[in-house]
Amino acid sequence: MPAPLRNFVITKSPNPVDLLNAATRLFGGSIATSPLDGLCRGDHELRGVAARDFAVGYFASPLAVRVSTAGGRSSYFVNIGVSGAIAASCGDLNTTLDTATAGVVNPGDTQELRPARPTPSRFLGLRVDAALVDQEFTALTGRPPVSPIRFDFALDLAEPKGRAVLLLIRSLLEQLDSGDALFLRAELQRSQLRCIVTALLLAQPHSHTDELRDGPQPGHPRSLRAALAFIEANLTEHIALGDIAEAADCAPRTISSAFRDRLGLSPMSYVRNLRLDRIRQDILTTTDNVGTIAYRWGVSHLGRFAGDYHGRFNELPSETAARR
Repeated sequence: MPAPLRNFVITKSPNPVDLLNAATRLFGGSIATSPLDGLCRGDHELRGVAARDFAVGYFASPLAVRVSTAGGRSSYFVNIGVSGAIAASCGDLNTTLDTATAGVVNPGDTQELRPARPTPSRFLGLRVDAALVDQEFTALTGRPPVSPIRFDFALDLAEPKGRAVLLLIRSLLEQLDSGDALFLRAELQRSQLRCIVTALLLAQPHSHTDELRDGPQPGHPRSLRAALAFIEANLTEHIALGDIAEAADCAPRTISSAFRDRLGLSPMSYVRNLRLDRIRQDILTTTDNVGTIAYRWGVSHLGRFAGDYHGRFNELPSETAARR
């Protein structure tokens, strides 16, 4: 793979601190990095692009680092070797990042990366919001994951499924490097990223792989479809469980069971999550203040809203607004 992102240099410095600071800026607080063996002089370069739902960086450095995702925004990382080799570990798991093997890091995990010496190793780091992974899983199965998706660590890029993931990531990089303003549009970037996430879900074993093997779930019953349509049409208004049950023409207990059986959560949790997703989208794509957006989507208690938002996206609404 030729060196990508040539027009997106963030830092090129003999000082490793510049590299660490640049990585934090690129990934927006999703990671915390620290040197493993002290700070080493040398050539340290980072190129990168950050956008909605993702960021991608090209690293060239001899620096060995510990990278923690525990305190940042809920994200997955895919690390791919470009040249040289990197000894990578995540907990008790170990692999070598090179052109044949990538590493997939789950939210909350800490990894250690030790480039081969003495020449700098080069690798790509792709960050993907956990919310997007959940959305693509839901699109594949018809229901959201009932627990966090956790991928296996080592991704084999030499076998067909892994090679498909690599080709899609290369395509994203080629689009960014093309210089064509069309490929800088958020709609095209998000479409390409969704393809990458779908391929990763289908290619790499994870904690919900068996559900994907089973294929999409059967269509929702009429009562649940009616309830979902009612929620969608009235999301900006106050919605109570009784309102949902009435729209579905069944008892509250019956519609609650349907939501739990088919979607893995209660009706009111579904309303809250959908409302939070729409608020997040508006925060990222409009210049309105957070309070105005929240009230527009039916939020009446901003303090509780901030806690719910942090619980879903692992960052405060103000932190999201600061990135737009």
